[in-house]
Amino acid sequence: MPLFENFEEFKNVSPALQWAIFIVGCLIVLVAAVSVVISIWLAIKYIVYNRRMNSRNLSGKDAARMILDSHGLQRIKVSTFGSLIFGNSYSHYFKKVRLRRLTTKKQSITSLAMGAEKAALAILDKEGDKDMKTRIVLTPLMYFGPFAFIPLVVIGVLIDIILFNFTGVATTISVVLGFALFGVSFVLSIMTLKTEKKAQARACEILRQENMATEEEIGMMQELFKLYNIQYVNDIILEFLQLIMRILQFVAKIQQGSSSNSGD
Repeated sequence: MPLFENFEEFKNVSPALQWAIFIVGCLIVLVAAVSVVISIWLAIKYIVYNRRMNSRNLSGKDAARMILDSHGLQRIKVSTFGSLIFGNSYSHYFKKVRLRRLTTKKQSITSLAMGAEKAALAILDKEGDKDMKTRIVLTPLMYFGPFAFIPLVVIGVLIDIILFNFTGVATTISVVLGFALFGVSFVLSIMTLKTEKKAQARACEILRQENMATEEEIGMMQELFKLYNIQYVNDIILEFLQLIMRILQFVAKIQQGSSSNSGD
């Protein structure tokens, strides 16, 4: 018996495809729930370590500036980024380490970790790290991919209506292109995680070598980095499942169209 026989939109879809949509939908709900738990745990740790002052009384800005200067990167600016939406970051194109306002000013374990890690990304850039080079070149695609899907489909539909009397050709091409861009974005997200982990390890190494943090503090930072990475991986999995769901829904619409044409 078809799984979604009571839903009008699935009446002409094969049972196998209905089950696939149902299973992927359940996985999306499960992964999203895990994401909420991880986010809460990360927020707790972030707050706890943000209230604990580091032994060197270094703010995130101080730490980033010291690390950059000691590695010959005086030209890289450290700026305050007062947004709650966008996090701490390093920009190859603008030659800047951007830190949130609290990270810039606070002399906490969290601030020290964030400042050091973003400065380490600049060091990887200077050293010509292979993964960092690839990330810099392809980063625009990573951010463009997920947001391009709907506009591409809309453009395809409009072209179909205006030029092809809505034959569906342009719509199909635009949907396939949207899926391709989404897939590229997914792959690039994995590559981004790889460079972040490299920068985290490098930051801990520098903090240890330059006596900017104790072993206990470095252990706390590593715990924080680990939670960030887990959340990032969870988000990648969620994006991948959403991509699969969109593909399944697209196939379902094709099946519905074929069934309607057969009925006619």
